Amino acid sequence: MSESQCSGCPSASSCSAEQRENCSSGQGQQSMLEPANKYSKIKKVIGVVSGKGGVGKSFVTASLAAVMKKAGYAAGIMDADITGPSIPKMFGVTQEAYGNAEGMIIPVETKDGIKLISISLLMENPQDPVIWRGPVIGGAVRQFWTDVIWGELDYLFVDMPPGTGDVPLTVFQSLPVDGIIVVTSPQELVQMIVKKAFRMAQMMQIPILGVVENFSYFQCPDCGTQIELFGESHIAEAAAELGIPVLARLPLDPQMARAADRGAFYEQEHPYLETAVQVLKEL
Repeated sequence: MSESQCSGCPSASSCSAEQRENCSSGQGQQSMLEPANKYSKIKKVIGVVSGKGGVGKSFVTASLAAVMKKAGYAAGIMDADITGPSIPKMFGVTQEAYGNAEGMIIPVETKDGIKLISISLLMENPQDPVIWRGPVIGGAVRQFWTDVIWGELDYLFVDMPPGTGDVPLTVFQSLPVDGIIVVTSPQELVQMIVKKAFRMAQMMQIPILGVVENFSYFQCPDCGTQIELFGESHIAEAAAELGIPVLARLPLDPQMARAADRGAFYEQEHPYLETAVQVLKEL
């Protein structure tokens, strides 16, 4: 049995964050979930994960937060990729996050009203490397949950570093995660990547909401032909085998890249995430 397994629940998909927190079957380990502070009321916590780096996980996290904000929901992003934070740059956020008299941290808001916390917003020089060991990084992530004044949010998206190491484990054990979204790319390696993230979530009794494939194709601006630059997609096969839905196949869009580089990500539309939005609304 995993450390956070709720033995009274029949399956990962049917065990909600609240059920995991309140489970008292007596057979499982004591809950390790950290309580939110009195200034934070967050309805849903969504983890965004990937089995490897370089697949655009932060891009997908920012896109999901932006599209839910445009749909009228209060959204926030916890940038838990401590050693490689990129979310603030995408939204053009450069100001520092500050604390109040109680020692609580006030998140920075993007131009479209998304609340954001990242280690780069707490450093004098955001370009300095974060050279910390795992336990220190895990402690910082927990503080992003316990010490940040999130206020009232419908969705808090947690951008996690790639892989199945300390930070994903800390998030799964410490935060009441309502579900994860797995991000991958079209290469044949995708099946192994998705399975790793899937199995970790299963072991931690976290529901898997679905998978997003990034860099799926490039659409020719002249003729509209979809060109699979990274080879044939295998995401449908992998998702079918694991019994999870494909939430989106995102194209390689130079306009999106340019917007992220100049910190204007909030200006973009996200028409490819309709299925993901519907799944999030139904949680």
